[in-house]
Amino acid sequence: MAPMRLNRYLAACGLGSRRQCEQLILDGKVTINRKRCMELATTVGPRDVVSCQGKDVKPEATATVLLHKPPGFLCTRHDPKDRPTIYDLLPPPLKNLHYIGRLDNESEGLLLLTNDGALTQHLTHPSHETEKEYWVVLNRPFRMEDSIPLKAGMQLEEGMARADEVTILSPRHVSIVLHQGLNRQIRRMFELLNYEVHRLVRIRIGTLDIGQLKPGKWRHLHEPDLEKLRKAPPRDPSRPKPPATKRAAKSARPARKSPFPSDQRPTTAPFRPAAKKARPAAGDDRPFKKPTTSRKPAGSAPGEDRPFKKPTTSRKSTGPARKSAAPARKPTGFKRSGPSSAKPSGKRPPPQRDKGRSR
Repeated sequence: MAPMRLNRYLAACGLGSRRQCEQLILDGKVTINRKRCMELATTVGPRDVVSCQGKDVKPEATATVLLHKPPGFLCTRHDPKDRPTIYDLLPPPLKNLHYIGRLDNESEGLLLLTNDGALTQHLTHPSHETEKEYWVVLNRPFRMEDSIPLKAGMQLEEGMARADEVTILSPRHVSIVLHQGLNRQIRRMFELLNYEVHRLVRIRIGTLDIGQLKPGKWRHLHEPDLEKLRKAPPRDPSRPKPPATKRAAKSARPARKSPFPSDQRPTTAPFRPAAKKARPAAGDDRPFKKPTTSRKPAGSAPGEDRPFKKPTTSRKSTGPARKSAAPARKPTGFKRSGPSSAKPSGKRPPPQRDKGRSR
């Protein structure tokens, strides 16, 4: 046994908490090597004989228990109203253990009980900032924007209360991680945001989770579990916190594996056909442009910008007279043989358009 302070030695013997043991020392009820000792700073070694009220005491073997606390049980040894306590769930040899981090009457989940003072100091001292994770069931769907004040900090009577991480597991189911241990902290923080907590379960302390342990059951923690608790790194304030999302982020798509082993991968780039390019004219360095058909008529003067019109066939011949092979059409209307022998044929001639100006 390594040397330790007297109050810690008495607490390890199961005589109460360190403050209660300090009171026993001040009252003169403790002797070391048959001499009364009233100095709180006294150190006890492995060869010293310590007595309390005339009885020799020795430290008990350290024991640590993980208990799944159900709702309706108080974290206390004695209740004036005779309500059920967590020690009603433990056998008599384990009722001298003290709990680490209490849970209120309505809360449930992981609770540690031990007589190892060093482990209690490591998990409860604010300098270590041991993380604790809780599952919270609310009375209404949780809004994503309400996670901002939870992580930024909310003023309570004891001081500033804040959460390290907030994750939405379902519309009314939230996971919250914090390292503080204020009285009814989570319930009071959600109450300031107009939420009511229907269920609160602690599922993790440091690296130790509750696993498949049923409510009201307990189990001993062995050395591998205790080493994880002792060596759990404290929370780093400079570590970037993951963003709060409504749901857990989807896992990234795995990288596509190459069909070749690492030592047989091809070193040349795969063949890719080059894009076809038009060949420019000889002596021409300008980029090739596809010729476009002009919409201007061939007879237009240079620089003329008249709109294009579809050419029409004129009835008047512009060239020399050509003999037509088709028979000549018979004239209609009046038949004239001469100026004096014109006789009406009885038919009205077709109207002729006046090509002059209208009067």
